[in-house]
Amino acid sequence: MSGTDVKGVIRIGLDDTDHIDCACTTEHFQRLLTRLNDSIVSFETKERRLVRLWPFAPNRTRGNAALAAICLVNIADLNNVDSICREFMDDLNKEIQGTYPHTGQKPSPCLLLALDDYPESWYWEAVRGEVSLKVRKKQIPDSTKIYSIEHNPNGVVGASSAIAWNPNEHNTWELIAWRSDDKISSPREVSSQAIESMSENFPTTFANRDPTTGRGMIMPRTNCPVLYGIRAESFEELQSAHEFLQIREDVEKCYSWAIHRTNQISDDHLLGSEIGIVSSFPLEVQGGHSSVSVWTGSSSITLVAFAESGEVNALLRRLKPGDEVEWMGLSSPSSEVHLERLRVNTSSPRLGKRPECCNKTMRSAGVGQGLRCKTCGHSIEKAWQTKLESFNSQHQGWVEPNPANRRHLAKPLQRGLPTENNQT
Repeated sequence: MSGTDVKGVIRIGLDDTDHIDCACTTEHFQRLLTRLNDSIVSFETKERRLVRLWPFAPNRTRGNAALAAICLVNIADLNNVDSICREFMDDLNKEIQGTYPHTGQKPSPCLLLALDDYPESWYWEAVRGEVSLKVRKKQIPDSTKIYSIEHNPNGVVGASSAIAWNPNEHNTWELIAWRSDDKISSPREVSSQAIESMSENFPTTFANRDPTTGRGMIMPRTNCPVLYGIRAESFEELQSAHEFLQIREDVEKCYSWAIHRTNQISDDHLLGSEIGIVSSFPLEVQGGHSSVSVWTGSSSITLVAFAESGEVNALLRRLKPGDEVEWMGLSSPSSEVHLERLRVNTSSPRLGKRPECCNKTMRSAGVGQGLRCKTCGHSIEKAWQTKLESFNSQHQGWVEPNPANRRHLAKPLQRGLPTENNQT
């Protein structure tokens, strides 16, 4: 065997090929990897990765996911890999120019072919904040080939961050099944009974349906090539769940599918919980969104709970000045914290009612005369009874949005109570 027959590890990253009204980066990545596997005998995809990044990133679409793959290929075939990547980007450019809607955000795709590891810090920077395109592009090593259809592609940030991700014990899996071209734009045929049955038979799958509404959550609501995405804690059970769906008559047959390791429900985007004292009464605006000010001991912060956050919004609207609250959330570009979890550690006393005497509420006897019982004449100083509000809930006081309204990155309470951040 010659030296050129020795396989080397390469890393491929892709981001920002889709449009809000059509296409999907996962399906484009499937096309590329299929072409590489079919065209190059030595090419082998060892693992695919789907990484969700900072939810407030500008120019994002859908869940702000980027893709990467760890692959093996003979060194002698690297030029063939390069040629196929160039052809892929040329075809993608023609597709974008010829078939994508002219309205809405224009894709800015980037494909990276990396021969070296990237610093893991690149991932943490992109999952917890905004990364400068200019800075990240300068960081890309010369050994990496960059394929794009414009000089400064936005996709370079996501693609490089997906390559840099180092999975840990918090990772999960997602199987994505794609539709055939003739099915795109038609209603997806996946019955609610099929989803419910799959959930019961494969317990490590998660986020299959919203129990509060009964609505299935594995099908996208956008016009894209994805038929469904099944998420699970177990790689092996994930494929079995997919096969279970595909043999049913009430589920549309997919064109192709692939399993991705993901950072979903990892809480990687959060730094941990914070504690503060409520310093204002809740403010509710049109639409049901609510906010409240809290003092952390060093600064004043505005906590925001959107109407869609369900129990989080309901709990925030019950808060009073003096309550000690704990929260987890994401600081927005406007510095407000968008809540993902909330609990009350201690509550301030609430005013209740006047004291009772003879089974009746005591009344004021006049200015400076205290309270008097009209039945027996007993008098006391003016006072209000107080009470402590009860904020009991299932998970040690913590509440979270309904499944359909959680971020892809947010860890459900049933997977474990909030802890310190996961970065090591």
